Amino acid sequence: MRVARPWRWIRLLASLVYLAIASIVQAATLPTGFSETRVATGLSSPTAMAVAPDGRIFITQQGGALRVVKNGALLSQPFLTVNVDSNGERGLLGIAFDPDFANNAFIYVYYTTASSPHNRVSRFTASAANPDVVAAGSEVQLLNLPNLSSATNHNGGAMHFGADGKLYIAVGENANGSNAQSLNTTLGKILRINSDGSIPSDNPFLSQTTGINQSIWALGLRNPFTFGIDRTNGRIHLNDVGQDSWEEVNLGVAGSNYGWPQTEGNNPPGVAGVRYPIHTYQNAGSFCAITGGAFYRPTSATFPAEYAGRYFFGDYCGGFIRYLSPPNYDTSTGFATGISSLVDIQVHPDGSLYYLARGGGDLFRVQFTGSIAPTISTQPASTTVSAGQVAQFSVTASGTGPLQYQWQRNGVNIAGANTSTYSFTTAPADNGATFRVLVSNNAGSVTSNSATLTVLSNMAPTGTITAPASGTLYRGGQSFTFSGTATDPEDGALPPSAFTWRVDFHHDLHVHPFMQPTTGITSGTFTIPDRGETSQNVFYRVVLIVRDSAGLTRTSTVDVRPRKSVVRIEGNIANAQLTLDGAPITAPHSFTGVEGIIRSIGVVTPQNVNGTPYEFASWSDGGAATHEIATPTDDSTFTASFQPAGNVVFSDNFESNLGWAVTPGENNASAGLWQRGDPGATSANGVSLQPGSCAGASVNCLVTGLAAGAAADSNDVDGGQASFQSPPIVLPSTGTLTLSLSYFLAHLGNATPDDYVRVRIVGSNGVAQTVIARGATASNFPGVWRVRTANISAWAGQTIRIRVDAIDRATDSLIEAGIDNVVVTRQ
Repeated sequence: MRVARPWRWIRLLASLVYLAIASIVQAATLPTGFSETRVATGLSSPTAMAVAPDGRIFITQQGGALRVVKNGALLSQPFLTVNVDSNGERGLLGIAFDPDFANNAFIYVYYTTASSPHNRVSRFTASAANPDVVAAGSEVQLLNLPNLSSATNHNGGAMHFGADGKLYIAVGENANGSNAQSLNTTLGKILRINSDGSIPSDNPFLSQTTGINQSIWALGLRNPFTFGIDRTNGRIHLNDVGQDSWEEVNLGVAGSNYGWPQTEGNNPPGVAGVRYPIHTYQNAGSFCAITGGAFYRPTSATFPAEYAGRYFFGDYCGGFIRYLSPPNYDTSTGFATGISSLVDIQVHPDGSLYYLARGGGDLFRVQFTGSIAPTISTQPASTTVSAGQVAQFSVTASGTGPLQYQWQRNGVNIAGANTSTYSFTTAPADNGATFRVLVSNNAGSVTSNSATLTVLSNMAPTGTITAPASGTLYRGGQSFTFSGTATDPEDGALPPSAFTWRVDFHHDLHVHPFMQPTTGITSGTFTIPDRGETSQNVFYRVVLIVRDSAGLTRTSTVDVRPRKSVVRIEGNIANAQLTLDGAPITAPHSFTGVEGIIRSIGVVTPQNVNGTPYEFASWSDGGAATHEIATPTDDSTFTASFQPAGNVVFSDNFESNLGWAVTPGENNASAGLWQRGDPGATSANGVSLQPGSCAGASVNCLVTGLAAGAAADSNDVDGGQASFQSPPIVLPSTGTLTLSLSYFLAHLGNATPDDYVRVRIVGSNGVAQTVIARGATASNFPGVWRVRTANISAWAGQTIRIRVDAIDRATDSLIEAGIDNVVVTRQ
């Protein structure tokens, strides 16, 4: 995902009334000869899985439980439960088995710690007495990655042992693109460690890094949520979730830079040092995030021979599985469609392909049978509803299409019930009825199991969200309280145990988890991050589900939507090359963002314009060349100033607006204030006051009384001080620093020494000190451009502002002034 889309999570249908009916399981469409079976269901927010050498399947749940599927059944007791921070995309995210698992029983997990949130890799040992549970006290912490920011997305988490016996770990960049290119952090990288957590001596960046950063094996990744390793030859494919445009499959090579945030997919091409992906697809429309990642290299192959070595991957929102074929792995072929929120794919030693569907919390097994007759993947489930509500039954089946469906009630065909789902409005007389379906095609037929309908006479409860109110708006970093009430026609007021809350983060057409389901409270708080997803097309949905004693539920929702502003980023040179969140942009560039969300703006320096080299001078907000901003509460512009490279520290001929502004608290003249523009010749009593042009060849300069025209006496500086100051200027700490500028001061004979123009330097301590001044005299003095210089080395190493003042303190005197071609040089 590249502007956040880290995982692309649950596609929601938030109904106002939800009764405890069976969930609809979406059947995958598979190639002829393949069939699927649902092995497990009811998994809570599954994130990843791994197949143990003995054939058991271990599944990570975001909330911290590691579940085990053994002999085709989901065990009720988790293997382990770790205490995690499960906000957003954090939680228990990855698992791997030691290559010598049969002897040492080592299992490795990747999870987000609950306190001082950071991602951790730990090793656990299975119990010798019961290998389906962890040995008590066996956790060994191998890696503690850097503390996370308030952004809860882009965590990565996949882990696999390579053919070299080393553990490879995928780590996201925590929604900060600059992390991906820095060797000073493990974020946005592939890491490689020994099984005991030590650093291999042949890691590629060993000599350039220290400490944990020596584990870096490859860099330049956004959110490598999944990847796969070919066990026969060690080939590695890295899936990187894109931002706005492209999902990637990359060839894993030691020391590689995969380009993020400078590149996404193959764009822009030709960036030096970047290893471009071997395969990409657009994340437009219903596609949003690449997931899965497994080579078909089972111990016992059961798929047709041409599947050997093929690399399977999928898309979370798109619900497909595709494969890339050797030897080039550059072109994809479709394999399956119609999967609900695919998060992982693994190949079992027995030759089956397993996929994990988060949408229903389901684990499916795909097998090659060679048969074209239909088979049932998911049986209809018994359901309970309240009289007058809708009951719905569904089946998933595979086989050569078209498939025909015929639902039966108590063994009798139901007219018109000829799709994979059947629903109707219930009555008390329907209680105890059984439903099944006959699925057929030209090659044969199969009948499902029967499901029983239970119809209750009681009514569903009512829940009301009292806070936040409908229409509430948010900014990044803002905290909210949620609260609600609930009643039931039979039970009366419902206790806290009947309440379940969650908060979902909606982005475009998909949904990210934010606050995991929390039961047993009637109120609580949540804080919206100020980092992470940078898109404007987002909102948060507060969800309340209340349940009565009969198990009937009702769902209520309130949406909290963002406050937005427009940010424009400019430069003082043509087509200035800048960065936004580390990605290249060309000025001017505008975006609409959520207020309070942290963004990073930066410059490319030096850069050339028409053969002239320029280097960064300053930002209009005084920030460093690359620095963070909080998206303002009002539409705003940030301007990057460049100056000719070499000895020039700052230069402004006022042809562009570099951020000069009125000096707060010191601009008290009643007329003749400073303005940037093209002056017009003025005169009074035969004396030329304002010149008819700026100094040199520039069109614009800084003058008082810009619109004076012939009425100089009513547009000159009057009644006090006109004060203007530059944007912040960062001075070097060494060398002789010289300020040079052009100025004019014009006045009539009624002027006094109390009338003057001056230039002051405002240092880091906020004190203004005069470095250039020209006072008036009791004589007619025409406006002529002159050059003055001043040594400003006393401010070396400080961030300064240049302040220009024009003062008219005498009664009835007439003065005008101008400034142009301001340059600071270092010798």
